[in-house]
Amino acid sequence: MPTLFYHAGACSLAPHIVLEWTGTPYEAVAVEFGSPELLAVNPAGAVPVLREDDGWTLTQAGAILHHLVRKHPQADLGGGDDLHASAEFDRWSSFFTGDLHPAFFPVFTPRRYTTSREQADHDAVQEAGRKLVRKRLAQLDAHLEGREWVLDRRSAIDAYAFPMLRWAMKVLPEGISGWANVQALHDRIAADPAVQTVLAREEGA
Repeated sequence: MPTLFYHAGACSLAPHIVLEWTGTPYEAVAVEFGSPELLAVNPAGAVPVLREDDGWTLTQAGAILHHLVRKHPQADLGGGDDLHASAEFDRWSSFFTGDLHPAFFPVFTPRRYTTSREQADHDAVQEAGRKLVRKRLAQLDAHLEGREWVLDRRSAIDAYAFPMLRWAMKVLPEGISGWANVQALHDRIAADPAVQTVLAREEGA
């Protein structure tokens, strides 16, 4: 069966949820960053990694989500069947890959963004990251007005959003309650029984 290599709390949570939503058998393996087990399947040392039955491996969360949507059409996780729906899936996949996800990098690893060793400078980098996270959340919140899901129905894109919304709850002092639509999306996903199963697995890993 397919194997997902994940790290608890990372963006690999998204394909982990989608695999659970497909209702098909899979194996989930928790790995540590930099571990020999992870490096053996992805020399870049990043999660997620999906290894199919034939040994073929796929990296990058967005690519894995696209693959799983195409592989499991019966799960109806693409957000729609027409040309526009497909384009919207790509648009919001790109938003999470290229806009919201990178906004957290200065918060998580400020030393990458300055040559200074001064704590005050690291703090400033982190605050710049939080400012960008807030900007992206505002964009998402505006899009979600009058919607239950990012696309016209529940899709893999909602799973993609979920780990990032969890990060925002942790790194923003005010949390995400100021963006009511974003908060509602988080709560809607968190209440899903399959998501609760995945969270329990990851938190117990």
